[in-house]
Amino acid sequence: MARKTPILAAALASAGSLVLSAPAANAQVETGPWSSYSPGFSVQQQGCGTVSGLTFSLSCTSTSGVQRAERRYDTYCGGVRQFQGTFRINSMTGDRLSLKQTFGPSDADFMLAVDSGRRLYSVRNGGATISPAGTAPNGRSVTVNTVHSGSTHRIYINGSQRLSYAGLSGCHYDKFGAYRTDSGRGAISVTWSNVRFWQR
Repeated sequence: MARKTPILAAALASAGSLVLSAPAANAQVETGPWSSYSPGFSVQQQGCGTVSGLTFSLSCTSTSGVQRAERRYDTYCGGVRQFQGTFRINSMTGDRLSLKQTFGPSDADFMLAVDSGRRLYSVRNGGATISPAGTAPNGRSVTVNTVHSGSTHRIYINGSQRLSYAGLSGCHYDKFGAYRTDSGRGAISVTWSNVRFWQR
């Protein structure tokens, strides 16, 4: 077997120490330590909803029935969980359309939606404004982080905390895409990117 030269041996030892000393995964918001993970998901398409990769569309203007184009991620129970994703609205002529949900034991515990004025709001919590009108015009990237611990939810937009509230305890799962709320209507096309999950 060929012998390693002193220089090569030193380089390998140095590389090995870099791997061993690699820091824990850093999340976009809140103090860790966080560890990243990759839950499985299923694609949901109902009514006039279609999914193509990470682009989610509702093509109709119906004000009734289920209109859905979403990814539904695996259920989790316990721990502190953080979701991060960036969305960009490509086109939208509709109103009151959900973009991201944290679904609880029996209902959507948190539902981030956008209205025709491009205001981001929480469908629960009395329709509380999360970011003002004009936040999400066509083509602008908006990063969403949700941190869920027990029954406490904290919502961040572009790295700034915008909402904190007590919701439902128990097992939950994350969803994102495009979904017509009970008072909403399409149409919309939205693309998500940089989707990540952490836990601690």
